[in-house]
Amino acid sequence: MILPGIVSVTFRERSAIEILELSSHCGLKAIEWSENAHVGPGDEVGAHNLYTRTIDSGMQVAAYGSYFRLLANEQPEQVFRESLIAAKALHAPLIRIWAGALPSSAADSDYYARLAKEATHIAEMAAAEGIKVALEWHRGTLTDTNQSSMRLLDEADHANLYCLWQPTPELSVKERCEGLQELAARKKLLNLHAYYWKGDIRRPFAEGIHEWSQYLAQIDTREDRYMLMEFVMGDTVEQFRTDAAAFQQLLHDLS
Repeated sequence: MILPGIVSVTFRERSAIEILELSSHCGLKAIEWSENAHVGPGDEVGAHNLYTRTIDSGMQVAAYGSYFRLLANEQPEQVFRESLIAAKALHAPLIRIWAGALPSSAADSDYYARLAKEATHIAEMAAAEGIKVALEWHRGTLTDTNQSSMRLLDEADHANLYCLWQPTPELSVKERCEGLQELAARKKLLNLHAYYWKGDIRRPFAEGIHEWSQYLAQIDTREDRYMLMEFVMGDTVEQFRTDAAAFQQLLHDLS
């Protein structure tokens, strides 16, 4: 079953309490709390308090949205450990990370190998805490194409390493569907981040229902995962409410 939610960085300037109230009022069920907006790395007490507030609001913690980049730190273990501390205190089932700082077109075999090795180690660290690791499908990283994403998953080859999917502008709708289908077949798909853009321009989510219907047709919607709203046009509460209604109608039509 797909549960609707929000990525908290959607409203980075608003407090966690404001986001909880708004999301609950709109009928959403879960939140990915952002590391660089609402709960910092290593903040065990703050993360635990936020978990309590989330549960008390009738919401679930969908993920911890870290900004840890593979191959971007001199001491990756120490840096990731701080994110992991917050994720554990938040009771997050998964922690989102980024697959490096190079697009696949600029990466050679050595870069793939080094990044896959670090990804394996990070996945092992998280597994020891009972937390899954999800590589964010993102431009400018090794998950910017279907081919490079699958290559990275193959080279890392770790049971605790997954992907978090979103519709990146550089890929066509056909390519996006193919990537989703392959991730689903490999059992490597976790959460979805939901928004609608035309190119790099944010648009109302209702305009993208036709595309999202195609994306969701590629996966088993009976499997448990979160689908989380992000990138609201104009960053306004009014647009968010409108998007949330269209978003939930899409999920309702699946059932």
